[in-house]
Amino acid sequence: MSLTRKRVLVTGGAGFLGSHLCERLIEQGHDVLCVDNYFTGRKDNIAHLLDNPNFEAMRHDVTWPLYVEVDEIYNLACPASPVHYQFDPVQTTKTSVLGAINMLGLAKRVKAKIFQASTSEVYGDPTVHPQTEDYRGNVNPIGPRACYDEGKRCAETLFFDYHRQHGTRIKVVRIFNTYGPRMHPNDGRVVSNFIVQALRGEDITVYGDGSQTRAFCYVDDLIEGWLRLMATPDAVTGPINIGNPHEIPVRELAERIINMTGSKSKIVTRPLPADDPLQRCPDITEAKRLLDWQPTVPLEVGLARTIAYFDGLLTRSGERGAD
Repeated sequence: MSLTRKRVLVTGGAGFLGSHLCERLIEQGHDVLCVDNYFTGRKDNIAHLLDNPNFEAMRHDVTWPLYVEVDEIYNLACPASPVHYQFDPVQTTKTSVLGAINMLGLAKRVKAKIFQASTSEVYGDPTVHPQTEDYRGNVNPIGPRACYDEGKRCAETLFFDYHRQHGTRIKVVRIFNTYGPRMHPNDGRVVSNFIVQALRGEDITVYGDGSQTRAFCYVDDLIEGWLRLMATPDAVTGPINIGNPHEIPVRELAERIINMTGSKSKIVTRPLPADDPLQRCPDITEAKRLLDWQPTVPLEVGLARTIAYFDGLLTRSGERGAD
């Protein structure tokens, strides 16, 4: 229980990451206002919080101004998987840029501390490995992923300009691949894709030859890093990489999920999408130094929890394949 109850706004609060953050903030004794337009966020993710007197949900799109009184803001609102952010790329850019402007304007008006959920996508297809926060990236500004990559880069620009020009208290985190319960089953990301395909008994789709690597961080570890960053002195602004520095080839991930689910699925390959990075791995030296943070949940443990979540979801919907 927190000794100082705060009024905390979480935009994108009904999403995968946002719902876990709302839970942790309520556990700490804060009043939480969850704002979401439910494009990718889902009411099911926050249904268990609705009866809590410290929780409130509001349907709102951050591309429009919001007038509330809060002490802290976590700006998470934006579709985060290619399937969703490429569905309406213009709206994706608007969400990142106008959303940042509106939330920073709110923070300036009420003198709130504000957190920006940025992304490892700002590094693009990196030529430096692993990625440190001072690496400026290798992004294709006119490619199919640019609506997300450049939108988040512009949001970071706005955060630091508000900080320099108006003294706004900011915290910027760069999120690397995260997984766990409440991932959207159709978000197109490898962990959810592979688990859902395995549980349905379908072929598992690997893009490219599967040698490209990702580093997967369990959601509980990620949220802990966020809370630690938000609790740092005002001089610590970020950006800070939060993710797991241990890489795994995508094909090996698929094989591990097949084994863990006992599935008879076969691996099939498809051409690699445009601008899909071959390597993505965080250098978390700054997170260790400034936050005393590093991931603690082993991949096997996190995958088991995530498989159990999707197993329940597919069983309830009647989509679970035969063992």
